[in-house]
Amino acid sequence: MAINEGSIIITTTPYIPGYRVVKVLGIAIGITVRTRGLGGRFLAQLRSLVGGEITEFVEMAEQARRQAIERMINHARELGANAIISFRLDSNELSDFMDEIIAYGTAVLIEPESQSQVVQD
Repeated sequence: MAINEGSIIITTTPYIPGYRVVKVLGIAIGITVRTRGLGGRFLAQLRSLVGGEITEFVEMAEQARRQAIERMINHARELGANAIISFRLDSNELSDFMDEIIAYGTAVLIEPESQSQVVQD
């Protein structure tokens, strides 16, 4: 599945159906580090007593994911890419209160396959 983020197509696969890779430009990376504030940790501890989803952390994780992806897209644009293939997300716990979210993929220049085919009579 490919998604279109403005002028950048992003896919988890190593190819985009209907397109061919003209040039590999390098790895596009977006990183953010988030900390869980004291208030959020307190609410999480209270909710953990009764169980259930901790919506404050879910919202924080979603914001961090989006920011890492946006930074990856900006990096790909700086490299001159119009697509990112083999897109991945990763996260690491840096401490009890800090998480690192990394979005990365291969920045490429693509063109529709029909442009690269020469029609001969």
